[in-house]
Amino acid sequence: MYKKIAILTLLFTFVFGTVSFAHSGRTDSSGGHNCSEKSKAKGLCTGYHSHNGGSSGGSSSGGSTSGTAPAATRNDKDCSDFATYDEVVEYWNSKGYSATYDPEGLDGWGNAVDDGIPCEAPGGYDKTKINNSPEQVQFKKDQQDSKNGEQQGYAQGQKDGYQGNTSNNVAESESDAFKNGYKTGYDKGFEEGKAKLETEKEKANEEGYSLGKKQDKISIPETYAANAQLKAAFEEGFNKAVKERIEAKKEEYFALGLKDGKNDVNNPPKEKDFVEAYQEGYEKGQKELKDLYVKQGYEAAFSLVEYKRPDLKNEKFIDWYKEGFESNKEVLKIRDAALAQGKEGAELAISKEYKKGEVVYKFYYEEGFKEYEAEQEANQQTTAGGLGIAALAWLGRRFYVAKKMIG
Repeated sequence: MYKKIAILTLLFTFVFGTVSFAHSGRTDSSGGHNCSEKSKAKGLCTGYHSHNGGSSGGSSSGGSTSGTAPAATRNDKDCSDFATYDEVVEYWNSKGYSATYDPEGLDGWGNAVDDGIPCEAPGGYDKTKINNSPEQVQFKKDQQDSKNGEQQGYAQGQKDGYQGNTSNNVAESESDAFKNGYKTGYDKGFEEGKAKLETEKEKANEEGYSLGKKQDKISIPETYAANAQLKAAFEEGFNKAVKERIEAKKEEYFALGLKDGKNDVNNPPKEKDFVEAYQEGYEKGQKELKDLYVKQGYEAAFSLVEYKRPDLKNEKFIDWYKEGFESNKEVLKIRDAALAQGKEGAELAISKEYKKGEVVYKFYYEEGFKEYEAEQEANQQTTAGGLGIAALAWLGRRFYVAKKMIG
């Protein structure tokens, strides 16, 4: 019977063109009803609430409508018609509802405020999913701020990194979302700018090096001159090449000086930058040449009893030769050992230690032996002289005794 009444009422409303909002038949004459236990359990409502469409001029906390649409085109839903809150949000978003457009009164149901949240979200729900909710509006704003910050930060970071500046990823103002985005973008841009700078620095260094291999005067390309880091890299490569060329040239002149020094010829270069290198080589060559003649004189001392001027035309070489001869202290030990052996009257025996000075050793051995022989002869003469005196004394004594006996 109730079903017949409802159908008749619906037909009556349709025929006479009354303005009302269909709602599944569960509203009273004021356009509202008590929250069902099922809806309470879902957390969709708490008590009595009204829906727009309950009367032609009524309103509720969920928003207001003009109520002019024909009832036959309306299909209003109650919050209890949904099994989960996600279904509520899905329905809300599919309809394009918002705080300012909520013809079915789903927003703020059971609450005194119209906050753009359909049927009131349960605690902890991600309200950014709800179309045009304050949370979603703020979320989108934060997203846009973050995007803008990231773009600006990236541009500045790339610039700073490429210029070789100190990293500064802090935005002076704007929202927290902008600052966070700025930092993210800046760090990324800074690393990319720095990497780009390192790549171009390497290239600039190589080009500078190539130029330095060819010439002494530097000429920096405009593309590198505009960036302090690239300019420095180009100069570093250029200077390195120039230095290498100079060092190589110095080595050439040092070698030439060494050769000339050994040949006792002094012919320094006209280029002032290389005179010192040549002179160092020349002095080393002269030292090696001197060592050669000093060694000759030193070795000669082992076979010469006394210094003998060498057959050399250069007085400098002769002086070096004599210096070496006189510096030989080994031959003094040989001389002393030979003299001692000779003076002892021992048979000539040259040890391995003195073999290299055999000539000197034999000479001084003979000298020592002569002294030995002279000493021996002197001793014999002294002995013979003593015996003669004793014999004469004995004969004198015997003559005295005989005389006494005769007398």
